[in-house]
Amino acid sequence: MLADLSTVWLFLAFAAAGAVILVVSIRMTALADVIADRAGWGEAIVGGVVLGAATSLSGLVVSVSSAWTGDASLAFSNGVGGIAAQTAFLAVADLTYRKVNLEHAAAEVANIFQGITLVTLLTLPLVAWSAPPVTVLGLHPVSALMVATYAYALKLTAEVRARPMWTPVQTEDTRADEPEDASEADRSPWGPALAFAGLAVLLAASGWVVAQATSETIARFGISSTLGGALMSAVVTSLPELVTTIAAVRRGALQLAVGGIIGGNTFDTLFLAASDGAYREGSLFHALQDGDFFWLSVGILMTAVLLAGQVRREKRGPAGIGFESVALVAIYGGAVAWQAISG
Repeated sequence: MLADLSTVWLFLAFAAAGAVILVVSIRMTALADVIADRAGWGEAIVGGVVLGAATSLSGLVVSVSSAWTGDASLAFSNGVGGIAAQTAFLAVADLTYRKVNLEHAAAEVANIFQGITLVTLLTLPLVAWSAPPVTVLGLHPVSALMVATYAYALKLTAEVRARPMWTPVQTEDTRADEPEDASEADRSPWGPALAFAGLAVLLAASGWVVAQATSETIARFGISSTLGGALMSAVVTSLPELVTTIAAVRRGALQLAVGGIIGGNTFDTLFLAASDGAYREGSLFHALQDGDFFWLSVGILMTAVLLAGQVRREKRGPAGIGFESVALVAIYGGAVAWQAISG
């Protein structure tokens, strides 16, 4: 449909979809905070599962639709490129929280466990790539393993939060996950949940527009699918995570902010499994080029740095933020520069 538009209108459609994503994301953050208080699930769980998955819907549409049309590189790089971008967004959120390092104040064992799950899920595509190109009903066995791992990890994350075997040291700068309004716990979460679901549909529709605009831009200007996926569609469809993270920090919902990024990244790994199912020419993982795994490696490295920051819990580094935030910006900035130079 977008193929008939002029280049100017194509870019306007891309920008309009991005604007919808931004506006919808702000409202979804407030709703997620209310749901966390009313349902009693906690900010880390709601941020990691509900908000993280919902804000990833636009990116999921991009990856699946790209795989369906046969562009394995765009489907893959959109998913893993988004993970790298969203992790870098935590450094931006850290800058907006001037009291202390965000990872120090938002100490939560559930977020650390989600981070470990993310590293695990990011290594499975490498296993699939190095394994024989076997498919069952058009799906590589590792894709099914990724879905099962994600589902089991959600169960374990809830158990870790409910019955932690260790807890972070509480300091005067640690922000406890407690409802701002005690009366919220007595109210039904269904109203906010339905509104949240409606906004999630809008995000998914915006993701379809971004997917079509990105594919058409790649075709018109002859850029690589990896570059288009990692630096165009991935960044735009990751905007909900940036907006919701900063909005959550401003609301004082720090665990929601960190959990939304880590949980969103964990959900984003399922883009690869879903794209494998949509790819009709065999195993998605074996249709990739060596360069497609660049952003996967960057995502693993950035997640490891983030986990180190969550364990170290530095109050404030020499730059006014934690060492992990400085490292995340440096890694992502270097990766973008390298991708832009290498094409």
